[in-house]
Amino acid sequence: MALADRSFARRRLLTTAAALGGAALLGGTAHAAETPGQGPQKGSKDPQKHWPGRFPLPNGFQPEGIAIGSAPFAYFGSLANGDIYRASLATGRGSVISKGPGAGHPSVGLKIDRHGRLFVSGGSGGDLRTVDVRTGKIEKTYAVGGTFVNDVILTPGAAWFTDSFAPRLYRLALDRHGRPGAVRAVPLGGDWQQGADFTANGIERTPDGSALLVVNAFADGGTLMRVDPRTGAATAVDLGAARIPNGDGLLLLGRTLYVVQQQQNAIDVFRLNSAGTKGAVITRITDPRFRIPTTAAAWGDRLYLPNARFDVEPTPDTEYDAVAVRQV
Repeated sequence: MALADRSFARRRLLTTAAALGGAALLGGTAHAAETPGQGPQKGSKDPQKHWPGRFPLPNGFQPEGIAIGSAPFAYFGSLANGDIYRASLATGRGSVISKGPGAGHPSVGLKIDRHGRLFVSGGSGGDLRTVDVRTGKIEKTYAVGGTFVNDVILTPGAAWFTDSFAPRLYRLALDRHGRPGAVRAVPLGGDWQQGADFTANGIERTPDGSALLVVNAFADGGTLMRVDPRTGAATAVDLGAARIPNGDGLLLLGRTLYVVQQQQNAIDVFRLNSAGTKGAVITRITDPRFRIPTTAAAWGDRLYLPNARFDVEPTPDTEYDAVAVRQV
């Protein structure tokens, strides 16, 4: 198989044993999430109550990443050809607003800044891209030679990207207006353990902004690593007995960290301390509409997630969608 095919296959074929182990550790906190779109509880006020809790994405699109900015629109990247699709959260309707580079150059992780610029992880294409969502044009492409550029997070002064098959991050410098500049690789060290297979995945900031948080699917059965952005030195975050073997996208809201556990069709929720060195399990969110969700973004009191459906062979007619669940 081609590198892209092997990469996605590896994501689909994470071991059942690891998945069951993670579920067992969090089993006491599992619950079904309230389904949005069915109205709030009696007496409550919810401006989003008439918004859809589920909406379709284009057939064959192969979504993975999601980004939501300062307006109620979600942006999704295509693993098939790198297209960017924008959907209204109020109606669920949308369209492709940016054509991708084509087959072999997917759009994986996404983040959007306040200037309307999308930062895109290029997956097996080995690149980073920026896209102007107003025009749909790809502004810049950085060929970093990465084996699988996976996810991205924005911090003051930089956009940070993970590489799933190499022990390094990519730092894309941003000026005070958010314009991208030079990119460099930051080797991961300290307690970082690089597996022979898919290792680094989602990335976030610590609550106090002093460091980065990166999913390591290999170390200790799946854990969260705290990375010093100056040196690349990593230390394991103390999550108690919890493990995140299928951890994909990360979303931090305040000190609440949402970890999308794709193969388990769940979101594990942790409460972190300010420095991000320790976390305690809050709950697990599950929903019958989950079909291998990968990443999450927030608007109002909801989380929105694309269903990547990594458990089926993608075809041009494969149906995809996005779903919303309540935040905890």
